[in-house]
Amino acid sequence: MRAIVIGGGIGGLTTALALHAAGIGAEVFEAAAEVRPLGVGINLQPHAVRELTELGLGEALAAAGVATREFVYANRFGQEIWAEPRGLAAGYRWPQYSIHRGRLQMLLWRAAAERLGAARLHTGRRLLGIEQDGAGVTARFADGGTARGDLLVAADGIHSAVRAQFFPGEGPPKWNGCILWRAVSLASPFRTGASMVQAGHRDRKFVCYPIGQAADGRAEINWIAEQRFPADHVWAREDWNRRADPAAFLPLFADWEFGWLSVPALIRAAEAVYEFPMVDRDPLPWWTQGRATLLGDAAHPMYPIGSNGASQAILDARFLALQLATQPGIEAGLAAYEAARRPATAAVVEANRGDGPDRVMDIVHARAPEGFARLEDVVSREELEATVTAYKRIAGMDPATLNARPSWSVPARPAG
Repeated sequence: MRAIVIGGGIGGLTTALALHAAGIGAEVFEAAAEVRPLGVGINLQPHAVRELTELGLGEALAAAGVATREFVYANRFGQEIWAEPRGLAAGYRWPQYSIHRGRLQMLLWRAAAERLGAARLHTGRRLLGIEQDGAGVTARFADGGTARGDLLVAADGIHSAVRAQFFPGEGPPKWNGCILWRAVSLASPFRTGASMVQAGHRDRKFVCYPIGQAADGRAEINWIAEQRFPADHVWAREDWNRRADPAAFLPLFADWEFGWLSVPALIRAAEAVYEFPMVDRDPLPWWTQGRATLLGDAAHPMYPIGSNGASQAILDARFLALQLATQPGIEAGLAAYEAARRPATAAVVEANRGDGPDRVMDIVHARAPEGFARLEDVVSREELEATVTAYKRIAGMDPATLNARPSWSVPARPAG
């Protein structure tokens, strides 16, 4: 069995590695002429770290990222609303990592080159479309070349060419009115030194967490500033490489001084800031046509709420490889993959549209917009815990369930 994987991002590379580990040949075709460590920070939740660890990448992840120890929700004054341990400290068998997206992609690229062979990783191959017959799939590229496989996995992102071929009338991604400004700044560590903080509310929010450490002891802190705009605001096509001027949004956060964290100082310390409108797409009625299927952002682009976008792509990849290796035929494997992963990810997309676990900030802001003297006068611990716990169940990251779930690794076949 030979699979064509379209896209050399996190989802595509994890798919190639998972297929290879399951005994299925894979070849990756990436549109960019060169794979470079672009982007800013992301989070890998324990359910995704489990899958990468079982692919033999646990030590590399630990060296490349920061094991998150604490997660905190606060209001725009820095008053704590909710704090909980994360990763191993929360009872998971696997850590949670905060990591630079580019470092993670390069880690996966190197692993794929070593295991699959560099000749099976292609750059500068922008997909135009696919054609199928009873025996397989042919991919046609902009450079005039083609590739032939027994199946094709489209992990080519929110602007997926395969998704557009499957659903030609879908149109552009849906914008929810929020603009994100993202950057990495060198600054002093805050709280535990491995804390992830979200402060504010639905219409104005600030998120920050460390993704590494500089030689002088300062932390590399990834941050996201978010502002909601009127429905008629004009926004540009999302592009992680579009630079932004901090002066355009710094006044929105000028007085966000928490004592333990200075938001304006963190913004001013950034060398480069990137702008991105918060977009997603509606869940699809199906992902698979013949021997071709969608994966990751091509299948279920979601708002970056709950830190689950990359993690869900990694779960897709591992579950797909397991089904292709254990079901009686390619079509059966693709059907089993979609039957499990499409409703699961659709639920996360919808939960993120409702602000996911971030709703705890919205609840407190609605009841105490000018801050509070005692949190318990505003909201009960039980209400906060119910909101946070419900999202973990939806996203597949409830500790007890994840710890008890059987592995998605393909069982080793007996020798001889």
